Amino acid sequence: MFTTIDETMQWIHGLIPHGMKPGTKRMEWMLAKLGNPERRIRAIHVGGTNGKGSTSSYLRHIYQEAGYKVGSFISPYITCFNERIMVNGEPISNEDLIRAANIVYPLTKACERETDLGEPAEFEAVTMISLVYFGSINYCDLVIYEVGLGGRLDSTNVIHPLVSVITNVAMDHMKQLGHTISKIAFEKAGIIKSGIGIVTTAEDAEALRVIQERADEKHSRFYQLGKQFTVESLGHDAEGEHFTFSSDFLKLDHAVVRMSGAHQVKNAAAALMAVSYLKTYYALIVDDQEIRDGLRKTAWPGRFERVATKPLIVLDGAHNVQGTEALAATVKRYYPGRTVHVLYAALADKQYDQMIAIIETVASDLTLTTFNYPRAASSDELFVVSHHPKKRNVPDWHQALHAMIDETGDQELLLVCGSLYFISRVRHFLLETKK
Repeated sequence: MFTTIDETMQWIHGLIPHGMKPGTKRMEWMLAKLGNPERRIRAIHVGGTNGKGSTSSYLRHIYQEAGYKVGSFISPYITCFNERIMVNGEPISNEDLIRAANIVYPLTKACERETDLGEPAEFEAVTMISLVYFGSINYCDLVIYEVGLGGRLDSTNVIHPLVSVITNVAMDHMKQLGHTISKIAFEKAGIIKSGIGIVTTAEDAEALRVIQERADEKHSRFYQLGKQFTVESLGHDAEGEHFTFSSDFLKLDHAVVRMSGAHQVKNAAAALMAVSYLKTYYALIVDDQEIRDGLRKTAWPGRFERVATKPLIVLDGAHNVQGTEALAATVKRYYPGRTVHVLYAALADKQYDQMIAIIETVASDLTLTTFNYPRAASSDELFVVSHHPKKRNVPDWHQALHAMIDETGDQELLLVCGSLYFISRVRHFLLETKK
């Protein structure tokens, strides 16, 4: 059994990254042994290709503002591992993490020993820890569960939520989910449960067809952006993105979010539809002012995050094609005509050739780098596919970052982007340096 956080983390990180047999069978077996603590959790399930984290954060801040005790389960983390499991934005304590891990650890060994399912993967163990924590140790009024990968076979798909959200569907994780939008949408739509409402901001026609079919099969109320609820952008200023939201349950004029980008308005709309649905059908009461205040207070690390002003440094974990398109659009929207120095790193199993081509459209110059992570692409691999006339290959990102900070003028922008794992390390380094 574990007595220290170091022992606990060594066990967690020593597990295999992904299950050899995809699916929820291992999760279901372990949960049954514990008396199914997940059934004691009132949850919102959030899936999609991009926007899961932002949508989850909007939901958390709105319900916190209304006085609810709100748990959240997210991935990946940006600041520290413990923030994957939080209550009202406070990461799980080391003591509670150790306590929950000591309940889960023998189950993982028993699953491997007593079944033909094999040893649970790292994400399964962490998900189990969260279910034990929220279902047995620290009860909450509401817990927001973010899908790890896909949906249908994801280890979070053992919960029985009050409402499900699918933010969008785009090409990502094709090796695991499939190489067409319809196949990826099928996996995402796997989180839809019988009779449980489903909210989506997906826009691709094929993805919507698949999600609608799944909702019909499950007799689920279906809420689609542009039909059952709408959002109208009213522009942006120093205060943030302004918009109006409308559904049969809620009308919110001139709302504001501080997170930058037109895509954030859609993420906020997904959260607002879920909030109005839960108010209507589950009496989770939130008034309009609490909604407005929650939206304004929402921030999410690593999503077009301004971490310094002199020079201006922005971090963004745009780790797939659609996310990179949104990032490029946001740069043009907020900093038109400004010199933009870009420091970029990506994972080798991503479509980095397409992502680099997109980020080059806003980059005055481009520095390709890498970082110490098993799946990271080398700076050489990134450099070869770049066609930018002012590109540099600097394998040491610390060296590159220092040089670029010195080179960036007061009226210029230093944009650090790519893998969320890379952004996490740069963010930690910059904040520690600032201290």
